[in-house]
This record gives sequence, structure tokens and C-alpha cells, in this order.
Amino acid sequence: MVRQESLQEPAEPGGDERGPGVAGEVRVSRRRWAVLLLFSSYSLCNAFQWIQYGSISNVFMRFYGVSAFAIDWLSMSYMLTYIPLLFPVAWLLDRRGLRLIALTGSALNALGAWVKLGSLRPPLFPVTVLGQVICSLAQVFILGMPSCIASVWFGSREVSTACSIAVFGNQLGIALGFLVPPVLVPNVENVEKLAYHISIMFFMTAGVATALFILVIIVFKEKPPYPPSQAQALIQSRPTVEYSYMQSILRLVRNTNFVLLMVTYGLNTGCFYSLSTLLNRMVIHHYPGEEVNAGRIGLTLVLSGMAGALISGLWLDRTKTYKQTTLVVYIMSLVGMIVYTFTLSLGHLWVVFVTAGVLGFFMTGYLPLGFEFAAELTYPESEGTSSGLLNVSAQIFGIAFTISQGQIMDRYGTKAGNLFLCSFLLLGTIMTAFIKADLRRQQANVESERTVSKYTSIPVAPLLLAQDNPQPPSLLGMGLALSEVQL
Repeated sequence: MVRQESLQEPAEPGGDERGPGVAGEVRVSRRRWAVLLLFSSYSLCNAFQWIQYGSISNVFMRFYGVSAFAIDWLSMSYMLTYIPLLFPVAWLLDRRGLRLIALTGSALNALGAWVKLGSLRPPLFPVTVLGQVICSLAQVFILGMPSCIASVWFGSREVSTACSIAVFGNQLGIALGFLVPPVLVPNVENVEKLAYHISIMFFMTAGVATALFILVIIVFKEKPPYPPSQAQALIQSRPTVEYSYMQSILRLVRNTNFVLLMVTYGLNTGCFYSLSTLLNRMVIHHYPGEEVNAGRIGLTLVLSGMAGALISGLWLDRTKTYKQTTLVVYIMSLVGMIVYTFTLSLGHLWVVFVTAGVLGFFMTGYLPLGFEFAAELTYPESEGTSSGLLNVSAQIFGIAFTISQGQIMDRYGTKAGNLFLCSFLLLGTIMTAFIKADLRRQQANVESERTVSKYTSIPVAPLLLAQDNPQPPSLLGMGLALSEVQL
């Protein structure tokens, strides 16, 4: 079948215009930045709710009269709910698209925030658990989105940067989750005053989450009018009947390079989850009464990681050195963890701030690298499915590491618990070295650009000589530059 293509309109400023090619018209949309900013914002709000209990765990332990392990489970609930719900949500993302997933995620995030307002008395700990579980359900609709939004809305020269910014929002939420709760909820003795301070934090969170949900309804669109890259145009031109979700998963688990990346991503991110959840306990153990500084150390950890994530995204867009960058960042995460482990107990808080910043720059900066490397290794499979599998690995290792490290810390101290994490980062570094850089998405873009260049460079003189030919010009061999041929 032959489909006639119209001549392209001028691309928008900053667009990724490629000219007419076999994959269809390519241009980027101005709306892409609004969509990205909005996603980053409600991802931020959800991440804030994940860590808001862990950053002042000793305060909530006393308020609700529960154990440290119970407070740890408020954070681990995010990890636990993700594992069984990944595949249904990833299937929904493939079938119904980005807008439905964004609406559901932002709605659940707001609902969970309002439910927590019903838990402002010590006997109502089960209510705050329910609110946190609802927020953890929202996270399932959020974590797999960064690489999808980047691919669907952004051109090939900015896709890694967009993915980094999307992850950036989640990390900023964790940073605020370390900074804000110790300020809003001081460790006061009076239970009524403590409930009042907690209510302020919960009301602010619920208000922000609701406003973001309304903005998602108004602003967030399914996809731009035109594909932003040749790789995305090829995916959109593929008939729906050709795609099988289960076959896609089977192809992913048979991809050796992706499986190696999935395990190494889980090891690194699981260490970060465990470290974030238990950070307050570590700092308070060595520096009693320093709840606010414990939050600031967590803030330093995440803010430096955000800088690392942004720099790594920009670097990947420029160099496309996915394997080399991932390996270097992994090695530096291991080095940073070792240094942090042996400086935590020195008695100098400023040293902990410095080492936590170095560790966060590489460990948190690794997160968008994993998403983008996975998208390259698995193209043309859905980015939602590959990102989802990475996150499942991270949740499984996160639960295992948090429980294990917590038990080790209780019995043998914080140094033993951190050395436990160091051993798994070493294993992840070794495994990363065996991943081959099979950059399929990049190759698809290169091949499409070569095809476009080949057709658009054909002289148009033969078309002028064939004006009297009764056959339509678009069917002439030299006229392929203006048409798309589909078999």
C-alpha cells in the first residue's frame, strides 16, 4: 500500500526537524516542557510522602507508640506494593497511554494525602498506614513514566536530559522529605502540640497534591501531534496488532544485557532506598538530638544526586557513552559508600555532610542512567515495561536491604550495616562491566536519518522531465522523496 505524505510545515522553534522520511513527519511540541514539569511536580509530592515518616522516625515512633520497624514499613510499603502491581500498570500504560496513568497516579497521591489527615491521634496509626498504602499505589503509576515521557514528547538530542529532569522531580521530593518534616514537626513532649505540627505538614501536602491533580486534568495530554524523533515515529507507525505485551516481557527477560542491567540497577537503587530509610537512625545513633541535621544530611545526599542526575543526562545526550558512563558512576558509588561508612562515626558532622554529598552525587545520579541505558538496550520495546522491570528489581532489593541492614545495625552497629551495602555495590560494579553497549534506539535514529538524507538528496530534475507522464509523480521511482511506501 502506498500512502501519500504531505510536505512538512516548518518546525516549531527548537524543533527536531528531520524532513520527510519513511517514518513520517517529525517535530517537537512546545507543550513538552509543561508536561515534563507537571509530571516532575506530582512525582515530587509522592516522593515527599514516601520519606516524610523516615526522616523523623523517632518522632513518629513516640507519637504513635510503635516500634522503629513499624515506621520503617511505612517506607517499605512503597516498595512492597510496586512488585505485584507493576505488570498490570505497565500493561495499562501500553494499552491506554500516558494520560490515564498520569491522572490515576496524581489522583491516588492526593487521596492518600487526605486520608493521612484522619490519623492525627496516637491510636490511629492504622489510618496513617492506609494513607501511606494509597500513596504507594500512586507510586506504581509514577516510577515507570520518566523514560516514557522523554521518548514520547522529546527529540533524540534531548531525550536523556528530559529523562533526567523527570527523575530530578522525584529526587527533589525526597530531598524536601528530609528537609521539611524536621522543621515543621519539632520533637516536642506535648502530644497535642505534636499532633498540631503533624497536621500542618499533612494539610500542606494534601493541598499541593490536590492542586497538582487539577493541573494534570487540564494540562497533561496523551502525546504530541507529531512524533518528536524518527525512533518514536517508527514505533507509532507499527500496527497495534503486531504488539504483544507478554511477548515483549519474554523478549526482555531473554535479553542478557538487560537482565544484567536490571540486577545491577536493583542493587544500586536498593542500597539508596535502605540508606534513605535508615539515615535518621544512623545519624541519631552517633549524634543524639540532631534530628534537624539528620534531615539536612539527607537533603545533601539527594540534592547532590539531583545535580549528578542532571549532569549525567546532559553528558549522555552529548556523548551517547551509556556503558562507560554507567560503569564509572557505579564505581564512584562504591567508593563513596566506603568513605561514608568509615567517616560516619568520626564525631564531626561537617565530614558526614561532605561524604553524604559525594555519595549522593553518584548513587542518586545513577538512576536516570539506568532508565536510559535500558531504553537503548531494549528498543523498540515499551520504555514503560523496561523501566517497570528495573523498578521491581529496585523494590525487591530495597526491601531486602532495609530489613537486613536494620537488623545488622541493631546487633552489630551502623558500620557493619553500611559494609553490608558496600559488598553488594561491589557485586553490582563487577556485573556492570559485563554489560555490552548494544545501543538499539540510537542505531534506529541513525539509520532513519541516513534514509531521510538519502531520499532528500535525490535531484528533483527527473520529476520535472516526467510532467507529461500519466502516472502520478508520487509513484515514480525518483518521487520516493515525497511519499512513504508501506507494504
